[in-house]
Amino acid sequence: MDMERYGSCGLAKSAVVKFSDVVGERSQQITGAVHEPKRQRKILLVIVCVAMLLDNMLYMVIVPIIPNYLETIRTYKLVYPPSTSNGTNGSLLNTTRKPVLERSPNPNEDIQIGVLFASKAILQLLSNPLTGTFIDRVGYDIPLLIGLTIIFFSTLTFAFGESYAMLFIARSMQGLGSAFADTSGIAMIADNYTEESERSKALGIALACISFGSLVAPPFGGILYQFAGKRVPFLVLSLVSLLDGIMLLIVISPFSSRTRQNMQQGTPIYKLMIDPYIAVVAGALTTCNIPLAFLEPTISNWMKETMNASEWQMGLTWLPAFFPHILGVYITVKLAAKYPNLQWFYGALGLVIIGASSCTVPACRNFEELIIPLCFLCFGIALVDTALLPTLAFLVDIRYVSVYGSVYAIADISYSLAYALGPIVAGQIVHNLGFVQLNLGMGLVNILYAPALLFLRNVWQMKPSLSERNLLLEEGPKGLYDTIKMEERKAAKKSHRSSAGNHSMSAGLVDSDQEDSSE
Repeated sequence: MDMERYGSCGLAKSAVVKFSDVVGERSQQITGAVHEPKRQRKILLVIVCVAMLLDNMLYMVIVPIIPNYLETIRTYKLVYPPSTSNGTNGSLLNTTRKPVLERSPNPNEDIQIGVLFASKAILQLLSNPLTGTFIDRVGYDIPLLIGLTIIFFSTLTFAFGESYAMLFIARSMQGLGSAFADTSGIAMIADNYTEESERSKALGIALACISFGSLVAPPFGGILYQFAGKRVPFLVLSLVSLLDGIMLLIVISPFSSRTRQNMQQGTPIYKLMIDPYIAVVAGALTTCNIPLAFLEPTISNWMKETMNASEWQMGLTWLPAFFPHILGVYITVKLAAKYPNLQWFYGALGLVIIGASSCTVPACRNFEELIIPLCFLCFGIALVDTALLPTLAFLVDIRYVSVYGSVYAIADISYSLAYALGPIVAGQIVHNLGFVQLNLGMGLVNILYAPALLFLRNVWQMKPSLSERNLLLEEGPKGLYDTIKMEERKAAKKSHRSSAGNHSMSAGLVDSDQEDSSE
């Protein structure tokens, strides 16, 4: 009996050992596959795109939720109905009046909603100069993880917050998380994709995720809020944030022991801000996003007043524009691969399309007509963003050190400036001047800014081999040194790929020589 028990225990132990060996081998294979450079680069792109999608869904998911939810949490008060008389001698028919519970009106509710919507962009705007410098100092992975962590707690605060103050804190926390996640994510893409065509394609994919998150979030939030309650949409987004952070930990291991003494020192953000080329790009990014940021808080009321639009029409106003946005990203990426020196032209064309579309919006008289200019508006924004975001990385590569945290913090500041002003300023402009004047002004600003991109027409011809003399005259030895180092880094990556093939060939030749000598 003991022998049988001993034999069964031995079989069980051997089975456990075999199973652990198989699991260990599989985990090593998975770890090796994850850390293979090309595959890791693609996984990082997915992580960044999910972070962009998540942040913009959280930004827009509150649009159909918060106004209705603030109405439900108003304080109640006892209201006594007025007394009635018989109409002849003034005697009261109902002297015992029963109090009724009614929600107290909130005359400042519109202002509260505007401040709540803008608080995210305002805090993001204030945080970006600091987060950009922090990213340049420590790299891209730790700030991205910090951003995802803050966004995770922000969504939980949205889910369980029961007052305006808690919702305001959650919205502000999201702005801080976005300042870390958005900037480090875009900078990580620029750092991992050094070839300009690949970089444009990768940034285009990230922009598509941003667009999809912004446009799909209102119906997503509205449907879940109506049928499952306020907490469910935020709990879903918090779960996505948690999973994305875990994936980042697995792929990169940000807190593993590593040395940073060989990291390149990034250019201070104030120097990048005063660079004329970067300033022109930043101005274009702000200008092209002003119509979208100003229309989102004002177009629903205008639709209700002018075309008697229904709730579902107001909720789905922007959803059809997602497809032209994707089309604009695709066209710009393809054109940039063939004609990279015309990036400035694609951006200028996008600004003109945005301006013309904005001027056309007030002429629409029904929901179907309104879809057309909004589609062209998002198409133009796609042209500008997809053309100019890679241009920022290229300018840093040519003129400064190839560290991208600060330059994409400037891009994030440009977006945040538009979206911080939108919920606060747009309503006042509509109230004082009118919806038509608002759109004509935004359209005129975009059209007038388009010629400024002519200043960028020679940027893509500033190759290091052709512009060393100009860099010496304009920036001094530091700019030339950084440019040469950038080219050396790219050449080292290419030689590393070819050396692997040469090493395998030499190993084969050595083996054949040994065989000949043995014979």
